[in-house]
Amino acid sequence: MSEMTDAVRMDKVTKAYGELKALDELDLVVKQGEWVSIVGPSGSGKTTCMNLIGCMDRPTSGVVEISGLNLANMNENDLTRVRREQIGLVFQKFHLIGHLSALENVMLAQYYHSITDESEALAVLERVGLAARATHRPSQLSGGEQQRVAIARALINQPPLILADEPTGNLDAANAAAVLELFAELHTQGVTLIVVTHDPSVAARGTREIVLDHGTLVRDSVLR
Repeated sequence: MSEMTDAVRMDKVTKAYGELKALDELDLVVKQGEWVSIVGPSGSGKTTCMNLIGCMDRPTSGVVEISGLNLANMNENDLTRVRREQIGLVFQKFHLIGHLSALENVMLAQYYHSITDESEALAVLERVGLAARATHRPSQLSGGEQQRVAIARALINQPPLILADEPTGNLDAANAAAVLELFAELHTQGVTLIVVTHDPSVAARGTREIVLDHGTLVRDSVLR
């Protein structure tokens, strides 16, 4: 059997804001197909780490690679292409466009990737259990439904890597469980998941737990 490739590699990555180091020479490797939970206190560097992996920010020093692609020498257009083709992003705040329907919000992600395909977008909404709500706008959807639309939007271009920052933070227990079941299904299909969370029960669903504190990795545990 061939060895798993690296979905993410961070070598001696530092992100500084003046004198403050949000990340301090962080080394991290995430193998393809892993489900990694990133935990730690507020200010530990979790979101900074996600922003760097998600091509939304650049490190002060060090190397970040996504699927073997070194981000260091890429211009903004290159970074946008990597984010569009390699990464699906899910946030605590759903970032849906209010005047668009659920279907149109998903199709918008298609538009920026290649071409829109309504049948594909409907199929992804059906996958997250929302085909019947396709014509509803975000204001007509519950928080759990909005998060599932956001997940459908992240999935529509079939990225190999999903980054989720507190994806259950605004959800009740039942909707949080539904989102985690979707993540579990994706994991069984070989998608790499990196999930930032404050919730120990959410972190425990991963296969590996990374603990950050003051921008450094203080614990790396295999969960299963």
